Order: sequence, then C-alpha cells, then structure tokens
Amino acid sequence: MAPVRIALIGSGIIGRRHIEALKTNPEKHVLAAIADPASAAERLASELSVPHYASHEPLLDRENPDGVIIATPNQLHCSVGIACIERGIPVLVEKPIADTVAAALDLVEAGERANVPILVGHHRRHNPIMRKAVELVRSGGIGQVIAAATLWLCHKPKDYFDITWRRELGGGPLLINAIHDVDCLRMLCGEIETVQAKTANMARGFPVEDTAAAILTFANGALGTLLVSDSVSAPWSWECTSRENPFYPHEPENCYLISGTRGSLSVPSLEHRWHDEGQESWGVPLTQKRIPFMPADPYIEQLSHFVDVIRGKAEPVPSGADATRTLAATLAIAESAKTGLPVRVADLLRRERS
Repeated sequence: MAPVRIALIGSGIIGRRHIEALKTNPEKHVLAAIADPASAAERLASELSVPHYASHEPLLDRENPDGVIIATPNQLHCSVGIACIERGIPVLVEKPIADTVAAALDLVEAGERANVPILVGHHRRHNPIMRKAVELVRSGGIGQVIAAATLWLCHKPKDYFDITWRRELGGGPLLINAIHDVDCLRMLCGEIETVQAKTANMARGFPVEDTAAAILTFANGALGTLLVSDSVSAPWSWECTSRENPFYPHEPENCYLISGTRGSLSVPSLEHRWHDEGQESWGVPLTQKRIPFMPADPYIEQLSHFVDVIRGKAEPVPSGADATRTLAATLAIAESAKTGLPVRVADLLRRERS
C-alpha cells in the first residue's frame, strides 16, 4: 500500500514536531508539501526536498494531498480547515480546534455536511499514560469518581514573551497550556458542566493572565480544581512530570490526582491506591500498585491514528465536536473569571450556536 501523503500548513514549533513524526515511518506516511509564508518555511521545505507554498490554497489544488495537518495560528484554523474540507481532504487540526467556539462550530458543521473527518491535536489522548489512566478509571478501579485536583505550574522564561501575542489576551496559560489538562479531565472524569474561576496577572502585569484557579463541576456530580500558572518555579505540570518531551527536566511528581469512593490514581506516575470492598475506612491501609505501561511518542501514535482516519479505518479521536467541548470548557473558565459568575458550559455552547 502506498504511503499516505500528508501536507503541513504552518511550520512553527508544533509544525516541526509533526514533521519529525512524519519522518519515522516513510512506508506509512510522507510529507507531501509545506505551506507557510515565512522564509524559514521555504528553507525548511528545501532541506526536506518537498514543495513550498506561501499560502494553503495553491498547495491544496496542486498537490492534492491525502490529508492535511493544520498548525497555523489559532485564528486561522477554521478558514484553513474549511478550505481542506471543501476539497474533501481530512484534517488534523492542532489544538485548540479554533480561537472561538463559534468558529469551531462552523468548522465542525462544515465537516459534517461534507462527510470529511476532523481530528484535533489533543495528542495526550494518544499517550499510553493517559490511555492506562482512563482504562483504570472507566473500569471502576477507583470506584465512583468524587474529586479531582489538577496542577499546571511552571516558569516560562522571560524571552518566551518577546513574541507579542504571548502577552495579549488569548495567549496565556489557559488556552495555550491548560486546555490540554481540561481535555484530560474530561477523559478521566466525564463532561464538565459548570465552572467558576479567577485569573490574575500580578507576576508580570501583562494584559494576559499568568495564573488561574477554577472549580469544576462534572456531569456525575464530582468536583474538581484546576490551578494554573506560568510564573512560578514548581515541578507540578504534565510537561515536567510525564517525560513526554525530553526538553523539560523530569520531576518525579504528579499533576493529576483523581479520587473515588474506593481508590485513587496519581498521574502520570500511575500510582493506584485502593481499599478492598467493605474496607473503605481511614483506619485501613490502602493497597498500592504502580500500573505498568509501554512508553510511546504520542505524536507518532496520533499520526498513525490520523492515517487510519484518512483510510477510513477509524473515527477521529478526538473529533471536532469532542474538541469543541474542550474548547468551550476552557473558555468558560476565562468567562467566569471575567464576570465573577459561574458559567455553564452548555449555555456557552448554546449562545455561540445561535
């Protein structure tokens, strides 16, 4: 079977991460072309011996790729995605699916009308750690989920903010980083119904938040907390604890603590603690076991899944509709912080749909 030809639109940091994944199995998938107006993208395409285009539409029309990875700025996800869908080309859209819920809904509806699949790049869905965690929780390994505590705390360096949009609203840790954690919480605990939140920018004084705290109510009645900051020297973040990206020094800590009526799970260490049935008491020691897993690069796993989606062998995980709910829950946190009021995720979706 011929390899799937995948074009890349947008060749920044994340785009280049996708290129590295594409290089791993040329018998299964190859980079067909790059579209990006930057001169660095033209040089990159030349180094990789693939065609370069300054914009996406000529690439789509001339190269006719089997699939497209969209790694542009967030505000372009919808327009570029719809251009692909109009040509019947499946897409892998980087997270967030769009910069607004309204744009995300437009993209999802376009895909549904054309029957073209949309996969969204919440790559932790394909991390073996998260897969094992979800498997344990959904199998009842901790009983009924009651509470969840999530931390994303780290220190971005000063030069990170030399890029203007990172100092502006929408460029902060909520939409850039914590949206991944919101997605993981949805995987582990179910749909988020209501959020109440506060944000702060006291560390740097930029218009964008540097810290956020949220209380989450899940559909099953469970409660959760999410604490986020990119201005603290701390070890509690997925990047520093999971070993997913070797750029980040490893810290032997956890960033998700999921607790239920019979047990608990720490992630990413996958430490499972539980009481046997009938022994649930603070006076009874917990049994403890670390769940084994086989490490794998989630970007490569995600790409393999995208190939299956393109070939019609799998439904996208997460789909555009699924990822829109993650975006809505994340933006609900920002809205609650702005208004000082609780926000129902379903109400936000309804407003944007009308």
